[in-house]
Amino acid sequence: MKDPIPPLPSTSQSSNPNPSTSNAQIIYILYLVSLVVGVTGIVGVIMAYVYRDTAPDWLRSHYRFQIRTFWIGLLYVVSGMLLSVVLVGFLLLLFWLIWLILRCVKGLQQLERREPISDVETWLWPK
Repeated sequence: MKDPIPPLPSTSQSSNPNPSTSNAQIIYILYLVSLVVGVTGIVGVIMAYVYRDTAPDWLRSHYRFQIRTFWIGLLYVVSGMLLSVVLVGFLLLLFWLIWLILRCVKGLQQLERREPISDVETWLWPK
């Protein structure tokens, strides 16, 4: 007798040789929009955590980079806010603004070329 329920499609990394990069693109854009709106960065990091496990290695590097961007950026913002009492924090917040834009632009460029992030562990921006 034939099985009435077909098997579920495999979610292994090799099953999709041409994965969509739209989720990673959306996360970079959410990070950039967070400069104006604020909360979209939280949505972006949650998305990165959700999608990273099913992505191929090169795309997983983008999700890891995005997760690190959120947490390192949060550290910069909190430090900048605390140090703004002594005016040094404003420089740190300006650095964070430029840093976030550069990381997102570099990430989007490498994503467009379907390349992994060259240096996921960096605290600055990829080469």
